[in-house]
Amino acid sequence: MADLKLGYKASAEQFGPRELVELAVLAEEHGLDSATVSDHFQPWRHKGGHAPFSLAWMAAAGERTERILLGTSVLTPTYRYNPAVIAQAFATMGCLYPDRVMLGVGTGEALNEIATGYTGEWPEFKERFARLRESVELMRALWTGERTDFDGQYYRTVGASIYDVPKGGIPVYIAAGGPLVARYAGRAGDGFICTSGKGMDLYTEKLMPAV
Repeated sequence: MADLKLGYKASAEQFGPRELVELAVLAEEHGLDSATVSDHFQPWRHKGGHAPFSLAWMAAAGERTERILLGTSVLTPTYRYNPAVIAQAFATMGCLYPDRVMLGVGTGEALNEIATGYTGEWPEFKERFARLRESVELMRALWTGERTDFDGQYYRTVGASIYDVPKGGIPVYIAAGGPLVARYAGRAGDGFICTSGKGMDLYTEKLMPAV
């Protein structure tokens, strides 16, 4: 049986970037195993909220810590980000902090994407899920370090290569709030991130059995 590991969720809506870094340092000092950060362009509540950039925070926390796993919980690599650029960013961090970086991904929230220029109706789940699957496929291809010609429904690369890639690529943890994506996480992910604050039946009867 795998050992139980405990982590710190760096709530970027609640604290500013400097304080969040110091909290990650404290998490490591107190024996926690990971620190993961939300990736929101703006907080759930505007008054008194925060929204530091997750990747800048990860790099700063990486420089201040030595052991804990760092990652996103979660980032959407499908709309305001191009998945190829996210693949490059995480490959770089994986080289800087070997075996200490993971990418947590999800299908996205209108809150973040519409504010940064997405136009039209927010896509239905079917399209968001298709984009997520395609983005994960593309990022994994790029993490091989090989020349990648990718011609998907939503994303395309021509002769793209990432030149600095950690051995084995980057672990991808997939967030799910229902059984369909949970099954995908079990099939294609390196880890699974549960939605929080729901009734216990969601976890015991739907999410965990699907994984």
